[in-house]
Amino acid sequence: MHRVVIALYPAALASSITLPMELLRAADNIQRSNHHGQSVRNIPLSIDIAASDLNPVETSSGLLLTPSMTFQQVKTTDMIILPAMWRNPVPTLRQQQELIALLGILSDQECYICAVGTASSFLAEAGVLNNRAATTHWYYFEWFTKRYPDVNLKTRHLITQSDNIYCAGSVNSVADLIVHIVSQWYGNRVARAVESQFSPEIRRPFQAHAYMSDSSGAHHDEIVISAQQWLQDNAHRPLQISELSEYLQLSSRSINRRFIASLGESPLHYLTHYRMTTAKELLRTSNLSIGEVAFMVGYQDVSHFSSLFRRHGSSSPSAYRNRVRGKVFTLP
Repeated sequence: MHRVVIALYPAALASSITLPMELLRAADNIQRSNHHGQSVRNIPLSIDIAASDLNPVETSSGLLLTPSMTFQQVKTTDMIILPAMWRNPVPTLRQQQELIALLGILSDQECYICAVGTASSFLAEAGVLNNRAATTHWYYFEWFTKRYPDVNLKTRHLITQSDNIYCAGSVNSVADLIVHIVSQWYGNRVARAVESQFSPEIRRPFQAHAYMSDSSGAHHDEIVISAQQWLQDNAHRPLQISELSEYLQLSSRSINRRFIASLGESPLHYLTHYRMTTAKELLRTSNLSIGEVAFMVGYQDVSHFSSLFRRHGSSSPSAYRNRVRGKVFTLP
């Protein structure tokens, strides 16, 4: 079972509570049944809202939410989400000592800890961000740096990861973060389906704008960096991985091993993902035909391109184009 706890406190932004819940519930529904209605591997999901007591809490928008458990009742979980706070977070920080103590305990467990916007200050108060990378809402960068000088604040990144601790700078960024975690729990097929269901035109790959302190993200393998650049420069034409081996003067096996160690995926998977991301941008912003888009990203067989696109995006190229362009307002 995947157990999720969402912390609740006064002045929390309701959208940073409800959006992660909706994304996770969608993932749970998708992973329990495929397109044909046949049952697949079922990993139950439970979501609880926890607060200092069981009384209703008023969010920043005036919405009243009732917690299902208290912070003291949280002994273990697979993920805890800390919603963003509206305006100055200091008054809420002073009131939520039980939550701060809980975060100190959970940081030593194998669970995801996800803070949205100014909620990263809870983690800093608990001391779990000392000498770690983190981010927060841009308006509070200067305040955060002065109050928590031991935290490595990444002002140029919307998402940071340091081991099991994630910080998202905004509510929009938390959607990208949750899709990433969905892929860890349920696989890429479910993650792409959730992504396509929730505003596919604005979602960005987690790796594209996240600062990751582990070796799988912020890697320093110059061979892999050189290979990534070569693959991007040549992604417009049909490629064989053997060409990459010749370019780098390394065996395919060695390149594959270094890619997996640095990026967690093979060169072929990296190239395909890059091509599909480029294809989405072309479908969204150009009037090129599907065949022309396929050719632009290195595929001469339109049917093969469409099959790969569906596998990575849960819809055909034409359906994706209609969906992302259907929101463009035009005069009658």
